Amino acid sequence: MHKTDIQLTLRMTFSFLVLAIIYLAFLSFISLYFGLGILPMAVIAGLMIGAQWYFSDRIVLWSTGTKLVTKEEYPILHEIVERLVAKANIPKPRIGVVNMEVANSFATGKGPKSSVVVVTTGLMKILEKNELEGVLSHELTHIKHRDVTVITLASLFSTIAWFIMQSSMFGAMWGGYGSGGRQQQGGGIFLVLIVAAIVWFLSFIIIRAISRYREFAADSGGAYMTGQPLFLSRALMKISGEVKVAPKPELKRIEGMNAFFIIPAMSGQTIARFFATHPPVEERVKRLMEIEAELRRSDQVDS
Repeated sequence: MHKTDIQLTLRMTFSFLVLAIIYLAFLSFISLYFGLGILPMAVIAGLMIGAQWYFSDRIVLWSTGTKLVTKEEYPILHEIVERLVAKANIPKPRIGVVNMEVANSFATGKGPKSSVVVVTTGLMKILEKNELEGVLSHELTHIKHRDVTVITLASLFSTIAWFIMQSSMFGAMWGGYGSGGRQQQGGGIFLVLIVAAIVWFLSFIIIRAISRYREFAADSGGAYMTGQPLFLSRALMKISGEVKVAPKPELKRIEGMNAFFIIPAMSGQTIARFFATHPPVEERVKRLMEIEAELRRSDQVDS
């Protein structure tokens, strides 16, 4: 049975609260500076999140070269997913395969009913069936938790801040205009640029923290789903090892999609971890081993 990680839940909740405060402050500043009311800002925000939400999965599948596959083409993949969705009580997602030597996987979609689970051909070459099941359970947990929608919502005003920052830079260069045709003073444009940059940077950091927490949650959910955390931990170590020695052209092709993968295609150390979308593999394996020990103790008590 899945148990809630209280510490992890508190960290995620705190991150979302901080993000909400930053966004509310940013929204108030923009409304006051440009003389916009709440309604126009709500319309702009709604249009941006609608477009981001609607097109996100299509862009991911297109950019990675994912091919949707049938049960006849990949019976083992479909068999594992069908067994896991029955345990998770979610609709069966579509299944995709990317013809790529880099071992990896990801999930995308607007919700459980329109989701896609994707693995690379390289992943299927290096993993045993139980390890592949562990990876798929991780991706199905992302779908069950609606993580794509969560990250899209979290990044909404970060996207707006980036857009305003870019617009302010061009405005400073070309003598931009404020609302009603009033020419802005250089100092005013500079202020907007600074505020937007701060909001974007803080959002960038916090969203990556949220992403890391959700990876821990997906590992935990997948481990409880299969009851075999050991196999997921083995898969993570295998994938991490393969990514480190993968050809650079292959990594470069997919590095822009790192946030979606079970293991990022580029690994960094020290300060790079602060900006990473995923926690270190060693920490993920450690947590999975703790769940493994917990499940074994539970089995001993029951017997």
